[in-house]
Amino acid sequence: MIENDYLLAWAIYACAALGLLLVWMRLTRWMWRWLREVLRVAAAVLLFTPTLVDPSRDLLAPAIAIGALDLGFQMGDSLWRALADLSMYGLIALVLYLIFAAVRWPIERWLRERAAEKAEAEPRARLEPQA
Repeated sequence: MIENDYLLAWAIYACAALGLLLVWMRLTRWMWRWLREVLRVAAAVLLFTPTLVDPSRDLLAPAIAIGALDLGFQMGDSLWRALADLSMYGLIALVLYLIFAAVRWPIERWLRERAAEKAEAEPRARLEPQA
């Protein structure tokens, strides 16, 4: 496989994975927000995690595909490398999501309190006589 074929294969896979991620976002939109976001992060990790296939040539492939092929055909030791990569990237993505959620939570609470105060003040403003 020449370099152009390798890059073309990765481009096709990236487009297909992005399409699958968009479908997954559409399928999970009815769920509770905190569950939906974690499932979307998990799907992104599964679809976009690369793993090393050939250490001598530095070739990468999707970890989920390598894991499935090694498990299905019971050949090679790439399954453990793929699982290690998936778990490492999954942990990194989960920690980043938890940091994002921890920063977002007080901001949203402040915005809700501000909207409640504004809604509470609005009826009083209409009842008061204007001079």
